[in-house]
Amino acid sequence: MSRRRGAGFGPISTSVAAAASARRVTRLLLVLLMLLAAPAAAQPLQPGRVNAIQPELLVEQAVAPGQTVDLAILMRTKPGWHGYWANPGDAGLPMSVEWQLPPGWKAGPLRYPVPTRLLVAGLINYVYEKDYAVLVRLTAPAGASGTAPIAARMNWLACTDKVCVPERGNVSLVVPVGTAATRDVRFDEWRRDLPHPIEAAQRFERAGFQLRIAIPLPAGVALPDPYFYPADDGPVDYGAAQAFRRSGDMLVAELASGSSAPGGTINGVLAFGDGRGVEIAASPGAVPQGGELVGGLGGNAILWAVLGAIAGGMLLNLMPCVFPILALKAMHLARSGGEPARARRDALAYAAGAVVGTGSLGGVLLALRAGGSAAGWAFQLQDPRTIIVLLLLATAVTLNLLRAFELPVLGGERHPSGSFGTGALAAFVATPCAGPFLGAALGTALLLPLAGSVAVFAALGLGLALPFVLFAFVPRLVNVLPKPGPWMARLQRILAIPMLATVVACLWLLYRQAGPSALGIGLVAALFLLLLLVWAGWCQRNRAGHPLVTIVAALGLVVGAALLMPKPVSLAAKVPSGTERWSEAAVERHRARGEPMFVYFTADWCLSCKVNEAAAIDRDETRDAFRKAGVKVLVGDWTNGDPAITRFLESRGRAAVPLYLWYAPGAREPDELPQVLTPGLLSARARALPAR
Repeated sequence: MSRRRGAGFGPISTSVAAAASARRVTRLLLVLLMLLAAPAAAQPLQPGRVNAIQPELLVEQAVAPGQTVDLAILMRTKPGWHGYWANPGDAGLPMSVEWQLPPGWKAGPLRYPVPTRLLVAGLINYVYEKDYAVLVRLTAPAGASGTAPIAARMNWLACTDKVCVPERGNVSLVVPVGTAATRDVRFDEWRRDLPHPIEAAQRFERAGFQLRIAIPLPAGVALPDPYFYPADDGPVDYGAAQAFRRSGDMLVAELASGSSAPGGTINGVLAFGDGRGVEIAASPGAVPQGGELVGGLGGNAILWAVLGAIAGGMLLNLMPCVFPILALKAMHLARSGGEPARARRDALAYAAGAVVGTGSLGGVLLALRAGGSAAGWAFQLQDPRTIIVLLLLATAVTLNLLRAFELPVLGGERHPSGSFGTGALAAFVATPCAGPFLGAALGTALLLPLAGSVAVFAALGLGLALPFVLFAFVPRLVNVLPKPGPWMARLQRILAIPMLATVVACLWLLYRQAGPSALGIGLVAALFLLLLLVWAGWCQRNRAGHPLVTIVAALGLVVGAALLMPKPVSLAAKVPSGTERWSEAAVERHRARGEPMFVYFTADWCLSCKVNEAAAIDRDETRDAFRKAGVKVLVGDWTNGDPAITRFLESRGRAAVPLYLWYAPGAREPDELPQVLTPGLLSARARALPAR
């Protein structure tokens, strides 16, 4: 939902963009639905009704003739409600004030304190969740004397995570004219909450999907958690990650461009993360390159992300759909023990294929996110068309392992292109989830500049290929392998078992993602491919037919099955018995009650997720411990993609599942648990809770 100029109440009136995107229309409809959720409350000044946000008009002190004094509109907010900044973000409406002043008196613009971010239904809101004061400069005419009655009619939007209520109110006071005898000291605190101006000029430039703002800021200014709040709707994508670079006394904000080009000036607030902030009014100009990333994403963070990606890539070789490929490559090395040069050539080609494969997936992911999509790692597996392709690939590899036909790309290649293709295939089937080391590395990659992101994704492919490269370049490792013999044929048939399990898993995924019709299409396509490849094997053994016929027929089958695949359905949104679906609202509800929570984010296509669930979460020991301790279990299902989950994962520095969080009673921030769980770890957490 998105605040739209003119979609409001009372005197709020601003222009609507001529070409609104579908995303914005959806946001607007959601705002309207929330407004309709409380029709009675929307009546202005309804007798007996108390506003969720109560305004009060205050003056700091008496004002001398011809001078200026600060007024404060103090907005007292009920717990669980929030008001909005001048630009409310994806949703909401700003406050509107109509002043009623004596002749000659003037009221300046509203000066808002630094806002905070609130994620509701996957949308970013710029809000105030506690009492806040909006300041206004009031100027008295030179001939003022006595007292001056000041009044205002106000409109504002008060929201919870479930409902929005347009509220109205009248405020007034009498301002004394003369020498100030006393003053309201609360104004000092309220002024500290305002963003402070920067005297030096700020510059911005737009390059492709990125908007960069150069902000002069002394190097000694601490930035615990910087964030740029745009004052205008359009130039900046609210939901995208923000990165900041520092070079001496210059801070550069790297933002994702929004739906419209910036005008002559980009206005907003740079918040430091500790309640402080500065006003930004950037003009077009050159923005310096380089600098150290703020927030721990500097050179060391890039290095650790690359190392984590390499380690995570190596562990991906243990996946049942990848291990057979690695084993086949190792057997091929054993067969060609007398040709080390050829083995090294094949290893380098295999590594190049893996690096290009993971790099291509990472590049597509970055392009989708730059275009406004809330995509995360393994985004391709949230589409049933990708699953049907993976199903048919796994079917072909299974038949190859059973010697139904020969697939040169997996076996004894005589040309580097075969090894390259095998590496790319391994990269494609090995990336459905993030195991140990990989989750943090991929989350960091999405916050890095392009070069750093590419390095992390390439490192993932390098880690995937590293075991084979080590075997090829370290002859002693090859000597450890058994000598070629009949055992290889038996092992090859055994390796078909995990690939067959991958086929079954893909069929199950099709049913979970797109229902029975998708399962039927997958079964029929796999059966036709089986018949086609068995026939191809007969042709290979009898030197009949032409391989091009098989290739064209197989490609036609894959394309046809993908085109027939229905759209995803909500079957995968079901959560296990005894748990509830994750949402920000559910977390806040249990937190308000002081209840401990175990929150986990999963997907049906994530192998490590399912292993943890079977081995640690869905165990009687764990369930009993949780029940005795009153632990609430919340599940975020990312199988078909969910923008709210994607944004939350990003807020935790993650780009993939699994993610496991433990909320102690009353804790504002959760503890992040390791990506390999045990029943003992979870039970110990529950037993350590205070008795209820």
